[in-house]
Amino acid sequence: MKHFMDKDFLLESKTAKKLYHSAAEKQPIWDYHCHLNPKEIADNRQFSNITEIWLGGDHYKWRQMRTAGIPEKYITGDGDPYAKFLAWARTVERLMGNPLYHWTHLELQRYFGIYEPLSEKTASAIWEKANTMLARPELSVKGIFESMNVYAVGTTDDPADTLEWHKKIADGTAAIGKIKTKVVPSFRPDKALYIEQATFPSYIKQLSEAAGTAITNPDELIAVLEKRLVFFKEHGCRASDHALPCPPFAAPFGDDAALAAERQLAFQAFERAKESSALSEASCADKAPSADKAWGPAEKAAAENAFKAYVLSALAALYKKHGIVMQLHFGATRSNNPVMLKALGPDTGFDACDDQNIAAPLSTLLGRMEAQCEGMPRTILYSLNPKDYQAIGTLMGAFQGACLGDTEEIPGKIQLGAAWWFCDHRDGMEQQLKALGNLGMLSAFTGMLTDSRSFLSYPRHEYFRRILCNLIGGWVENGEYPADWDALIRIVNDISFGNAFRFFE
Repeated sequence: MKHFMDKDFLLESKTAKKLYHSAAEKQPIWDYHCHLNPKEIADNRQFSNITEIWLGGDHYKWRQMRTAGIPEKYITGDGDPYAKFLAWARTVERLMGNPLYHWTHLELQRYFGIYEPLSEKTASAIWEKANTMLARPELSVKGIFESMNVYAVGTTDDPADTLEWHKKIADGTAAIGKIKTKVVPSFRPDKALYIEQATFPSYIKQLSEAAGTAITNPDELIAVLEKRLVFFKEHGCRASDHALPCPPFAAPFGDDAALAAERQLAFQAFERAKESSALSEASCADKAPSADKAWGPAEKAAAENAFKAYVLSALAALYKKHGIVMQLHFGATRSNNPVMLKALGPDTGFDACDDQNIAAPLSTLLGRMEAQCEGMPRTILYSLNPKDYQAIGTLMGAFQGACLGDTEEIPGKIQLGAAWWFCDHRDGMEQQLKALGNLGMLSAFTGMLTDSRSFLSYPRHEYFRRILCNLIGGWVENGEYPADWDALIRIVNDISFGNAFRFFE
Protein backbone atom coordinates (compact mmCIF):
# COMPACT_ATOMS: atom_id res chain seq x y z
CA MET A 1 0.00 0.00 0.00
CA LYS A 2 1.32 3.45 -0.94
CA HIS A 3 1.55 6.22 1.61
CA PHE A 4 -1.11 8.92 1.40
CA MET A 5 -0.17 11.52 -1.23
CA ASP A 6 3.58 10.99 -0.92
CA LYS A 7 6.28 12.27 -3.28
CA ASP A 8 5.22 9.75 -5.92
CA PHE A 9 1.51 10.56 -5.71
CA LEU A 10 -0.25 9.58 -8.98
CA LEU A 11 3.03 8.29 -10.46
CA GLU A 12 2.51 4.60 -11.14
CA SER A 13 5.69 3.60 -12.99
CA LYS A 14 9.44 4.18 -12.82
CA THR A 15 9.31 6.15 -16.05
CA ALA A 16 6.53 8.38 -14.72
CA LYS A 17 8.49 9.07 -11.53
CA LYS A 18 11.66 9.90 -13.44
CA LEU A 19 9.83 12.21 -15.87
CA TYR A 20 8.11 14.10 -13.08
CA HIS A 21 11.01 14.45 -10.64
CA SER A 22 13.73 15.12 -13.21
CA ALA A 23 11.73 17.36 -15.55
CA ALA A 24 8.16 18.55 -14.92
CA GLU A 25 8.55 19.28 -11.21
CA LYS A 26 11.24 21.88 -11.85
CA GLN A 27 9.49 23.86 -14.58
CA PRO A 28 8.14 27.39 -13.96
CA ILE A 29 4.41 28.10 -14.10
CA TRP A 30 2.85 30.21 -16.88
CA ASP A 31 -0.70 30.57 -15.55
CA TYR A 32 -2.10 32.14 -18.70
CA HIS A 33 -5.77 32.15 -17.69
CA CYS A 34 -6.97 32.93 -14.17
CA HIS A 35 -9.33 35.23 -12.30
CA LEU A 36 -6.99 36.63 -9.66
CA ASN A 37 -7.67 40.20 -8.59
CA PRO A 38 -4.93 42.58 -9.88
CA LYS A 39 -5.48 44.94 -6.95
CA GLU A 40 -4.84 42.16 -4.46
CA ILE A 41 -1.64 41.33 -6.33
CA ALA A 42 -0.56 44.98 -6.34
CA ASP A 43 -1.32 45.29 -2.63
CA ASN A 44 0.69 42.13 -1.91
CA ARG A 45 -2.27 40.97 0.08
CA GLN A 46 -1.53 39.11 3.30
CA PHE A 47 -4.49 36.98 4.30
CA SER A 48 -5.53 36.96 7.94
CA ASN A 49 -6.69 33.35 8.11
CA ILE A 50 -7.00 30.26 5.96
CA THR A 51 -10.75 30.70 5.55
CA GLU A 52 -10.16 34.05 3.89
CA ILE A 53 -7.66 32.73 1.36
CA TRP A 54 -9.33 29.33 0.83
CA LEU A 55 -13.05 30.03 0.84
CA GLY A 56 -13.31 33.75 0.07
CA GLY A 57 -14.17 33.35 -3.62
CA ASP A 58 -13.83 29.67 -4.49
CA HIS A 59 -17.15 28.49 -5.88
CA TYR A 60 -15.65 25.02 -6.51
CA LYS A 61 -15.62 24.59 -2.73
CA TRP A 62 -18.95 26.33 -2.22
CA ARG A 63 -20.74 23.81 -4.45
CA GLN A 64 -19.43 20.87 -2.46
CA MET A 65 -20.26 22.49 0.87
CA ARG A 66 -23.84 22.89 -0.29
CA THR A 67 -23.83 19.26 -1.39
CA ALA A 68 -22.69 18.34 2.14
CA GLY A 69 -25.70 20.19 3.54
CA ILE A 70 -23.74 23.11 4.99
CA PRO A 71 -25.96 26.18 5.60
CA GLU A 72 -25.20 29.15 3.32
CA LYS A 73 -24.23 31.18 6.39
CA TYR A 74 -21.01 29.14 6.55
CA ILE A 75 -20.37 29.30 2.81
CA THR A 76 -20.95 32.83 1.49
CA GLY A 77 -22.66 34.26 4.56
CA ASP A 78 -21.47 36.02 7.71
CA GLY A 79 -20.52 32.92 9.67
CA ASP A 80 -17.51 32.95 11.98
CA PRO A 81 -14.27 32.24 10.01
CA TYR A 82 -13.36 29.22 12.12
CA ALA A 83 -16.89 27.85 11.85
CA LYS A 84 -16.61 28.16 8.06
CA PHE A 85 -13.24 26.38 8.10
CA LEU A 86 -14.66 23.61 10.26
CA ALA A 87 -17.57 23.25 7.83
CA TRP A 88 -15.08 22.89 4.97
CA ALA A 89 -13.10 20.31 6.97
CA ARG A 90 -16.28 18.26 7.50
CA THR A 91 -16.94 18.53 3.76
CA VAL A 92 -13.43 17.46 2.76
CA GLU A 93 -13.73 14.26 4.78
CA ARG A 94 -16.53 13.21 2.42
CA LEU A 95 -14.88 14.12 -0.90
CA MET A 96 -13.28 10.81 -1.86
CA GLY A 97 -12.92 10.76 -5.65
CA ASN A 98 -13.26 14.54 -6.02
CA PRO A 99 -10.23 16.59 -7.19
CA LEU A 100 -10.88 19.08 -4.39
CA TYR A 101 -9.73 16.41 -1.95
CA HIS A 102 -6.35 16.21 -3.67
CA TRP A 103 -6.07 19.97 -4.27
CA THR A 104 -6.81 20.69 -0.62
CA HIS A 105 -4.07 18.38 0.60
CA LEU A 106 -1.54 19.47 -2.02
CA GLU A 107 -2.07 23.05 -0.84
CA LEU A 108 -1.69 22.06 2.81
CA GLN A 109 1.54 20.23 1.96
CA ARG A 110 3.15 22.78 -0.36
CA TYR A 111 2.33 25.99 1.51
CA PHE A 112 2.09 24.90 5.14
CA GLY A 113 4.10 21.67 5.39
CA ILE A 114 1.01 19.90 6.71
CA TYR A 115 0.83 16.24 5.64
CA GLU A 116 -1.97 15.14 7.95
CA PRO A 117 -5.37 14.74 6.25
CA LEU A 118 -7.86 17.52 6.98
CA SER A 119 -10.85 16.34 8.98
CA GLU A 120 -13.11 17.56 11.73
CA LYS A 121 -10.68 16.02 14.25
CA THR A 122 -7.56 17.67 12.80
CA ALA A 123 -9.17 20.99 11.88
CA SER A 124 -8.25 22.87 15.07
CA ALA A 125 -4.52 22.10 14.89
CA ILE A 126 -4.38 22.78 11.15
CA TRP A 127 -6.24 26.08 11.65
CA GLU A 128 -3.68 27.24 14.21
CA LYS A 129 -0.60 26.21 12.23
CA ALA A 130 -1.87 27.57 8.90
CA ASN A 131 -2.89 30.92 10.37
CA THR A 132 0.47 31.34 12.10
CA MET A 133 2.25 30.74 8.80
CA LEU A 134 -0.08 33.05 6.84
CA ALA A 135 1.29 35.99 8.83
CA ARG A 136 4.77 35.40 7.36
CA PRO A 137 6.08 37.17 4.24
CA GLU A 138 6.49 33.77 2.55
CA LEU A 139 2.70 33.56 2.27
CA SER A 140 2.00 37.04 1.01
CA VAL A 141 1.07 37.18 -2.67
CA LYS A 142 4.70 37.92 -3.57
CA GLY A 143 5.92 35.07 -1.40
CA ILE A 144 3.48 32.64 -3.00
CA PHE A 145 4.55 33.64 -6.51
CA GLU A 146 8.20 33.18 -5.62
CA SER A 147 7.82 29.89 -3.75
CA MET A 148 5.73 28.34 -6.54
CA ASN A 149 8.07 29.57 -9.31
CA VAL A 150 5.29 31.46 -11.10
CA TYR A 151 6.80 32.95 -14.24
CA ALA A 152 3.68 34.81 -15.38
CA VAL A 153 0.00 35.30 -14.58
CA GLY A 154 -2.69 36.29 -17.07
CA THR A 155 -5.60 37.94 -15.27
CA THR A 156 -9.05 38.45 -16.84
CA ASP A 157 -9.89 42.09 -17.53
CA ASP A 158 -12.68 44.08 -19.13
CA PRO A 159 -11.83 46.36 -22.11
CA ALA A 160 -13.13 49.35 -20.14
CA ASP A 161 -10.66 48.72 -17.31
CA THR A 162 -8.04 51.40 -16.65
CA LEU A 163 -5.42 48.72 -15.90
CA GLU A 164 -4.35 50.93 -13.01
CA TRP A 165 -3.07 48.02 -10.93
CA HIS A 166 -1.26 46.37 -13.82
CA LYS A 167 0.60 49.63 -14.43
CA LYS A 168 1.67 49.87 -10.79
CA ILE A 169 2.77 46.23 -10.68
CA ALA A 170 4.79 46.65 -13.89
CA ASP A 171 6.59 49.82 -12.83
CA GLY A 172 7.23 48.64 -9.27
CA THR A 173 5.24 51.41 -7.56
CA ALA A 174 2.63 49.09 -6.02
CA ALA A 175 2.95 47.81 -2.47
CA ILE A 176 4.22 44.48 -3.80
CA GLY A 177 7.29 46.26 -5.19
CA LYS A 178 9.44 44.74 -7.90
CA ILE A 179 8.57 41.11 -8.59
CA LYS A 180 9.95 38.53 -11.01
CA THR A 181 6.48 37.26 -11.90
CA LYS A 182 4.97 38.97 -14.92
CA VAL A 183 1.36 40.00 -14.30
CA VAL A 184 -0.39 40.74 -17.59
CA PRO A 185 -4.00 41.61 -18.46
CA SER A 186 -6.15 39.49 -20.74
CA PHE A 187 -8.74 41.12 -22.98
CA ARG A 188 -12.24 39.83 -22.03
CA PRO A 189 -14.86 41.70 -24.16
CA ASP A 190 -17.84 39.50 -23.27
CA LYS A 191 -20.00 42.41 -22.14
CA ALA A 192 -19.60 44.01 -25.56
CA LEU A 193 -20.98 40.87 -27.24
CA TYR A 194 -23.78 39.99 -24.82
CA ILE A 195 -26.33 42.17 -26.61
CA GLU A 196 -29.21 40.19 -25.09
CA GLN A 197 -28.37 41.19 -21.51
CA ALA A 198 -30.06 44.02 -19.66
CA THR A 199 -26.67 45.57 -18.85
CA PHE A 200 -25.66 45.98 -22.51
CA PRO A 201 -26.75 49.64 -23.00
CA SER A 202 -25.06 50.84 -19.82
CA TYR A 203 -21.93 48.87 -20.67
CA ILE A 204 -21.69 50.46 -24.13
CA LYS A 205 -21.81 53.87 -22.47
CA GLN A 206 -19.10 52.81 -20.01
CA LEU A 207 -16.89 51.51 -22.82
CA SER A 208 -17.45 54.67 -24.85
CA GLU A 209 -16.38 56.81 -21.90
CA ALA A 210 -13.27 54.67 -21.29
CA ALA A 211 -12.20 55.09 -24.92
CA GLY A 212 -13.30 58.70 -25.25
CA THR A 213 -15.12 57.74 -28.46
CA ALA A 214 -18.81 57.58 -29.32
CA ILE A 215 -20.32 54.17 -30.10
CA THR A 216 -23.49 54.32 -32.19
CA ASN A 217 -23.19 51.15 -34.30
CA PRO A 218 -21.27 47.84 -34.44
CA ASP A 219 -18.46 49.23 -36.60
CA GLU A 220 -17.80 51.99 -34.08
CA LEU A 221 -17.90 49.36 -31.33
CA ILE A 222 -15.26 47.32 -33.16
CA ALA A 223 -13.10 50.42 -33.65
CA VAL A 224 -13.30 51.20 -29.92
CA LEU A 225 -12.47 47.62 -29.03
CA GLU A 226 -9.37 47.83 -31.22
CA LYS A 227 -8.36 51.05 -29.50
CA ARG A 228 -8.69 49.34 -26.14
CA LEU A 229 -6.88 46.22 -27.39
CA VAL A 230 -3.89 48.35 -28.38
CA PHE A 231 -3.98 49.93 -24.91
CA PHE A 232 -4.03 46.47 -23.33
CA LYS A 233 -1.15 45.29 -25.51
CA GLU A 234 0.90 48.30 -24.41
CA HIS A 235 0.44 47.01 -20.86
CA GLY A 236 1.58 43.47 -21.59
CA CYS A 237 -1.60 41.78 -22.85
CA ARG A 238 -0.87 38.47 -24.58
CA ALA A 239 -4.34 36.97 -24.94
CA SER A 240 -8.03 37.62 -25.31
CA ASP A 241 -10.75 35.46 -23.81
CA HIS A 242 -14.39 34.86 -24.74
CA ALA A 243 -17.04 32.84 -22.93
CA LEU A 244 -19.73 31.66 -25.36
CA PRO A 245 -22.43 29.05 -24.72
CA CYS A 246 -22.02 27.99 -28.35
CA PRO A 247 -20.17 29.40 -31.38
CA PRO A 248 -22.41 31.78 -33.37
CA PHE A 249 -23.28 30.81 -36.94
CA ALA A 250 -21.26 33.17 -39.12
CA ALA A 251 -22.09 34.03 -42.72
CA PRO A 252 -19.53 32.29 -44.98
CA PHE A 253 -16.75 34.48 -46.31
CA GLY A 254 -17.29 35.04 -50.03
CA ASP A 255 -21.09 34.89 -49.83
CA ASP A 256 -21.67 38.61 -50.31
CA ALA A 257 -25.44 38.41 -49.88
CA ALA A 258 -25.20 36.47 -46.61
CA LEU A 259 -22.47 38.77 -45.28
CA ALA A 260 -24.54 41.85 -46.13
CA ALA A 261 -27.61 40.36 -44.45
CA GLU A 262 -25.60 39.51 -41.32
CA ARG A 263 -24.21 43.05 -41.15
CA GLN A 264 -27.63 44.63 -41.61
CA LEU A 265 -29.15 42.46 -38.89
CA ALA A 266 -26.23 43.20 -36.56
CA PHE A 267 -26.79 46.93 -37.04
CA GLN A 268 -30.52 46.57 -36.44
CA ALA A 269 -29.93 44.56 -33.29
CA PHE A 270 -27.51 47.16 -31.95
CA GLU A 271 -29.92 50.00 -32.74
CA ARG A 272 -32.76 48.25 -30.94
CA ALA A 273 -30.69 47.28 -27.93
CA LYS A 274 -28.48 50.30 -27.26
CA GLU A 275 -31.11 52.49 -25.62
CA SER A 276 -33.25 49.78 -24.02
CA SER A 277 -32.82 47.50 -21.05
CA ALA A 278 -32.18 44.47 -23.27
CA LEU A 279 -32.82 42.97 -26.68
CA SER A 280 -36.29 42.14 -25.36
CA GLU A 281 -39.62 41.81 -27.12
CA ALA A 282 -40.69 45.17 -25.74
CA SER A 283 -37.55 46.92 -26.90
CA CYS A 284 -37.88 45.30 -30.29
CA ALA A 285 -41.34 46.78 -30.63
CA ASP A 286 -40.17 50.22 -29.54
CA LYS A 287 -36.97 50.40 -31.58
CA ALA A 288 -37.64 48.97 -35.01
CA PRO A 289 -35.36 50.82 -37.44
CA SER A 290 -36.62 49.23 -40.62
CA ALA A 291 -39.90 47.56 -39.78
CA ASP A 292 -42.95 48.48 -37.82
CA LYS A 293 -43.26 45.20 -35.99
CA ALA A 294 -41.84 43.52 -32.92
CA TRP A 295 -39.33 40.69 -33.10
CA GLY A 296 -40.43 37.39 -31.69
CA PRO A 297 -38.08 34.81 -30.12
CA ALA A 298 -36.80 33.52 -33.47
CA GLU A 299 -36.06 37.01 -34.79
CA LYS A 300 -34.33 37.96 -31.56
CA ALA A 301 -32.18 34.82 -31.64
CA ALA A 302 -31.22 35.48 -35.26
CA ALA A 303 -30.32 39.10 -34.46
CA GLU A 304 -28.27 38.11 -31.42
CA ASN A 305 -26.42 35.50 -33.46
CA ALA A 306 -25.73 37.94 -36.33
CA PHE A 307 -24.37 40.58 -33.98
CA LYS A 308 -22.05 38.14 -32.20
CA ALA A 309 -20.80 36.59 -35.44
CA TYR A 310 -20.13 40.02 -36.96
CA VAL A 311 -18.25 41.43 -33.96
CA LEU A 312 -16.39 38.22 -33.06
CA SER A 313 -15.16 37.71 -36.64
CA ALA A 314 -13.89 41.28 -36.69
CA LEU A 315 -12.14 40.76 -33.34
CA ALA A 316 -10.38 37.66 -34.66
CA ALA A 317 -8.88 39.81 -37.42
CA LEU A 318 -7.72 42.32 -34.80
CA TYR A 319 -6.13 39.57 -32.73
CA LYS A 320 -4.24 38.37 -35.80
CA LYS A 321 -3.20 41.95 -36.66
CA HIS A 322 -1.91 42.71 -33.16
CA GLY A 323 -0.41 39.30 -32.33
CA ILE A 324 -2.90 38.40 -29.59
CA VAL A 325 -3.87 34.81 -28.74
CA MET A 326 -7.62 34.21 -29.06
CA GLN A 327 -9.23 31.97 -26.42
CA LEU A 328 -12.80 30.75 -26.96
CA HIS A 329 -14.57 28.95 -24.12
CA PHE A 330 -17.73 27.00 -25.00
CA GLY A 331 -20.20 24.80 -23.19
CA ALA A 332 -21.18 26.48 -19.93
CA THR A 333 -24.76 27.15 -18.94
CA ARG A 334 -24.57 29.77 -16.23
CA SER A 335 -26.59 30.88 -13.19
CA ASN A 336 -29.07 28.02 -13.43
CA ASN A 337 -30.65 28.70 -10.04
CA PRO A 338 -32.67 31.94 -10.34
CA VAL A 339 -33.31 32.18 -6.60
CA MET A 340 -29.60 32.03 -5.75
CA LEU A 341 -28.69 34.30 -8.66
CA LYS A 342 -30.94 36.96 -7.16
CA ALA A 343 -29.49 36.37 -3.69
CA LEU A 344 -25.78 36.05 -4.48
CA GLY A 345 -25.23 37.16 -8.08
CA PRO A 346 -23.31 35.31 -10.83
CA ASP A 347 -20.19 33.15 -10.44
CA THR A 348 -21.25 31.76 -7.08
CA GLY A 349 -21.43 28.06 -7.92
CA PHE A 350 -24.66 27.54 -9.85
CA ASP A 351 -23.26 26.87 -13.32
CA ALA A 352 -23.22 23.60 -15.27
CA CYS A 353 -22.15 21.93 -18.51
CA ASP A 354 -24.17 22.66 -21.64
CA ASP A 355 -24.81 20.12 -24.41
CA GLN A 356 -25.37 22.19 -27.55
CA ASN A 357 -24.02 20.92 -30.85
CA ILE A 358 -21.00 23.02 -31.81
CA ALA A 359 -19.50 21.35 -34.90
CA ALA A 360 -21.48 23.16 -37.63
CA PRO A 361 -21.30 26.70 -36.16
CA LEU A 362 -17.65 26.27 -35.18
CA SER A 363 -16.79 25.12 -38.70
CA THR A 364 -18.41 28.15 -40.33
CA LEU A 365 -16.96 30.53 -37.74
CA LEU A 366 -13.38 29.26 -38.11
CA GLY A 367 -13.73 29.24 -41.91
CA ARG A 368 -14.88 32.84 -41.86
CA MET A 369 -12.01 33.84 -39.58
CA GLU A 370 -9.42 32.00 -41.69
CA ALA A 371 -10.48 33.84 -44.83
CA GLN A 372 -11.18 37.22 -43.23
CA CYS A 373 -7.93 37.26 -41.24
CA GLU A 374 -5.80 35.74 -44.02
CA GLY A 375 -4.99 32.96 -41.56
CA MET A 376 -6.34 32.31 -38.09
CA PRO A 377 -4.78 34.04 -35.09
CA ARG A 378 -3.17 31.71 -32.58
CA THR A 379 -6.24 30.18 -30.97
CA ILE A 380 -7.19 27.97 -28.01
CA LEU A 381 -10.59 26.26 -28.13
CA TYR A 382 -12.03 24.99 -24.85
CA SER A 383 -15.21 23.07 -24.15
CA LEU A 384 -16.78 22.36 -20.78
CA ASN A 385 -18.40 19.25 -22.29
CA PRO A 386 -15.94 16.49 -23.32
CA LYS A 387 -18.36 15.33 -26.02
CA ASP A 388 -17.00 18.26 -28.05
CA TYR A 389 -13.39 17.05 -28.09
CA GLN A 390 -13.85 15.03 -31.28
CA ALA A 391 -15.42 17.98 -33.11
CA ILE A 392 -12.82 20.48 -31.88
CA GLY A 393 -9.89 18.09 -32.29
CA THR A 394 -10.74 17.33 -35.91
CA LEU A 395 -11.84 20.84 -36.90
CA MET A 396 -8.69 22.46 -35.54
CA GLY A 397 -6.64 20.20 -37.82
CA ALA A 398 -8.30 21.90 -40.79
CA PHE A 399 -6.90 25.30 -39.74
CA GLN A 400 -3.39 24.49 -38.54
CA GLY A 401 -0.33 25.89 -40.26
CA ALA A 402 0.36 29.18 -41.94
CA CYS A 403 -1.98 30.76 -44.44
CA LEU A 404 -0.98 30.57 -48.11
CA GLY A 405 2.03 32.79 -48.71
CA ASP A 406 2.81 33.10 -44.98
CA THR A 407 6.08 31.53 -43.80
CA GLU A 408 5.57 31.86 -40.02
CA GLU A 409 5.91 28.55 -38.19
CA ILE A 410 3.65 28.10 -35.13
CA PRO A 411 3.46 24.50 -33.85
CA GLY A 412 -0.03 23.80 -32.55
CA LYS A 413 -1.35 27.12 -33.83
CA ILE A 414 -4.91 25.98 -33.03
CA GLN A 415 -5.11 24.28 -29.63
CA LEU A 416 -7.57 21.99 -27.90
CA GLY A 417 -7.61 23.78 -24.57
CA ALA A 418 -6.86 22.18 -21.22
CA ALA A 419 -9.51 20.27 -19.28
CA TRP A 420 -11.41 23.19 -17.79
CA TRP A 421 -13.63 23.83 -14.77
CA PHE A 422 -15.80 20.74 -14.32
CA CYS A 423 -13.28 18.72 -16.37
CA ASP A 424 -10.05 19.48 -14.48
CA HIS A 425 -10.02 16.24 -12.48
CA ARG A 426 -7.81 13.22 -13.16
CA ASP A 427 -10.21 11.48 -15.55
CA GLY A 428 -10.99 14.74 -17.34
CA MET A 429 -7.33 15.65 -17.82
CA GLU A 430 -6.48 12.19 -19.10
CA GLN A 431 -9.46 12.32 -21.46
CA GLN A 432 -8.37 15.68 -22.88
CA LEU A 433 -4.72 14.59 -23.21
CA LYS A 434 -5.70 11.37 -24.97
CA ALA A 435 -8.09 13.21 -27.31
CA LEU A 436 -5.34 15.65 -28.21
CA GLY A 437 -2.86 12.82 -28.69
CA ASN A 438 -5.29 10.91 -30.90
CA LEU A 439 -6.43 13.84 -33.01
CA GLY A 440 -3.62 16.40 -32.90
CA MET A 441 -0.12 16.89 -31.52
CA LEU A 442 0.21 16.38 -27.80
CA SER A 443 3.85 17.52 -27.82
CA ALA A 444 2.73 21.02 -28.98
CA PHE A 445 0.13 21.40 -26.18
CA THR A 446 0.28 24.66 -24.18
CA GLY A 447 -0.50 22.85 -20.94
CA MET A 448 -2.47 23.65 -17.82
CA LEU A 449 -4.02 26.78 -16.33
CA THR A 450 -5.72 27.35 -12.98
CA ASP A 451 -8.81 29.33 -14.11
CA SER A 452 -8.91 30.19 -10.41
CA ARG A 453 -9.72 33.03 -8.04
CA SER A 454 -7.50 31.56 -5.30
CA PHE A 455 -3.85 32.44 -4.71
CA LEU A 456 -3.29 28.94 -3.31
CA SER A 457 -4.34 27.16 -6.51
CA TYR A 458 -0.88 26.71 -8.09
CA PRO A 459 -0.55 23.06 -7.02
CA ARG A 460 -3.17 22.38 -9.70
CA HIS A 461 -0.25 22.69 -12.15
CA GLU A 462 1.57 20.02 -10.15
CA TYR A 463 -1.55 17.83 -10.20
CA PHE A 464 -1.71 18.16 -14.00
CA ARG A 465 2.01 17.48 -14.45
CA ARG A 466 1.84 14.33 -12.37
CA ILE A 467 -1.10 13.09 -14.45
CA LEU A 468 0.75 13.99 -17.67
CA CYS A 469 3.94 12.18 -16.62
CA ASN A 470 1.98 9.15 -15.48
CA LEU A 471 0.16 8.93 -18.81
CA ILE A 472 3.33 9.30 -20.88
CA GLY A 473 5.23 6.97 -18.56
CA GLY A 474 2.58 4.32 -19.04
CA TRP A 475 2.90 4.57 -22.82
CA VAL A 476 6.68 4.20 -22.60
CA GLU A 477 6.53 1.24 -20.21
CA ASN A 478 3.96 -0.40 -22.47
CA GLY A 479 6.30 -0.10 -25.44
CA GLU A 480 4.12 2.47 -27.22
CA TYR A 481 6.87 5.11 -27.31
CA PRO A 482 10.65 4.62 -27.07
CA ALA A 483 12.53 5.31 -23.84
CA ASP A 484 14.37 8.19 -25.50
CA TRP A 485 15.03 10.34 -22.45
CA ASP A 486 16.15 13.43 -24.32
CA ALA A 487 12.93 13.41 -26.35
CA LEU A 488 10.71 12.54 -23.37
CA ILE A 489 12.14 15.24 -21.11
CA ARG A 490 11.86 17.81 -23.89
CA ILE A 491 8.20 16.91 -24.47
CA VAL A 492 7.32 17.03 -20.76
CA ASN A 493 9.16 20.33 -20.23
CA ASP A 494 7.48 21.84 -23.27
CA ILE A 495 3.97 20.85 -22.18
CA SER A 496 4.65 22.00 -18.62
CA PHE A 497 6.02 25.42 -19.58
CA GLY A 498 7.98 25.82 -22.81
CA ASN A 499 5.10 25.63 -25.28
CA ALA A 500 3.05 28.23 -23.38
CA PHE A 501 6.12 30.48 -23.10
CA ARG A 502 6.57 30.45 -26.88
CA PHE A 503 2.86 30.53 -27.73
CA PHE A 504 2.10 33.62 -25.64
CA GLU A 505 5.41 35.45 -25.91
